Amino acid sequence: MAFFFNEPPLDDHLEMIRQQIRRFVEEVVVPHGEAWELEGLIPRQIFKQMGDLGFLGISTPEAYGGSGLPVTAAVMFAEELSRSTFGGFASSVTVHTDMSLSHIVKRGSEAQKQRYLPDACAGNRIGAICVTEPDAGSDVAALRTRATRDGDDWIINGAKMFITNGVQGDVYIVAARTDPNGGGSRGLSMFIVERDTPGFTVARKLDKHGWRCSDTAELYFDDVRIPSGNMIGEEGKGFYYIVDTFQHERLLVGGLCAGQCSKAIELTLDYVKTRKAFGKTLWEQQAVRQKLSDLTARAAAARALTYQCARMIENGQNVIAEVSMLKAYAAETLQEVVHGCLQLHGGTGYMTGTPIERMVRDARVLTIGGGATEVMLEEVAKRL
Repeated sequence: MAFFFNEPPLDDHLEMIRQQIRRFVEEVVVPHGEAWELEGLIPRQIFKQMGDLGFLGISTPEAYGGSGLPVTAAVMFAEELSRSTFGGFASSVTVHTDMSLSHIVKRGSEAQKQRYLPDACAGNRIGAICVTEPDAGSDVAALRTRATRDGDDWIINGAKMFITNGVQGDVYIVAARTDPNGGGSRGLSMFIVERDTPGFTVARKLDKHGWRCSDTAELYFDDVRIPSGNMIGEEGKGFYYIVDTFQHERLLVGGLCAGQCSKAIELTLDYVKTRKAFGKTLWEQQAVRQKLSDLTARAAAARALTYQCARMIENGQNVIAEVSMLKAYAAETLQEVVHGCLQLHGGTGYMTGTPIERMVRDARVLTIGGGATEVMLEEVAKRL
């Protein structure tokens, strides 16, 4: 569309991948997204189709079936998925690719990588990350799910809440407390739990305000016995692993917001240039032009910060403060953009089934998930 949303200068290979993803979104996701919303999940064959196209292994090393591309590629991927206008689709896919099985990519043993990553990249297994609990969300140190050693096994007991891909997941990356005397951030570890493990139960599928095509569940662990080889990384380091992965998740939220903002503005620009009121198009009304221009400026700033953070990460810089700023700013900017765009759509935008109405509902969770805006601002404050 406008100059402000021209793609940043990525190499030709990444630009080719961007166009492939955009074509897939337009030809496969957009025509079927409404049906997925009603069903409350994305068909498994869509993951398989994306795996066949090489989309699910963008950040996974080539040795395990992926492409081994840099962080900017993951951001671009999130951005293009979110342009579908179906936030639930983008969330389910990025949770699979970048927020769950990425724990195995970064810290898994060679045996774990060989067992899980090729299938994940191919779309044969769907991943879920299980951190949030009924009484612990952004406060990771408050997790209560526990894992107790029993010989060469671990036995997990507890519950997880609001788990994306929880209904039809195959591989669950679970945070549990392994040191009963370790309070707060101490004594947490990460484990792999496969779907058919005895004692593991999908307690219920949750109904949501938005992200309706993304299956979300409450999970129970009742004496779930897993071998010691299912622990990811070192015992007791789980809190630090989660925080590190949160950084990547928050970066991707910037990409998700950038894609949704640009698409919302495109849809609104098309609408106001054709909708007439008081004898002329809405675009001919100065107030409308200036409102849309203001939203475009804010969206462009959020997008620029997203790619800046990605490149800083690629350069090995510490970007905790910057990514926290990004998570807060991009998610809050998205609220302004989609609500402003809905206002410019008038009554049409308020009707269920229109893209902008759905985007307003889907956008809300991004100020909550992955670290609420208030938590992010405190992270920035600590470093001022």
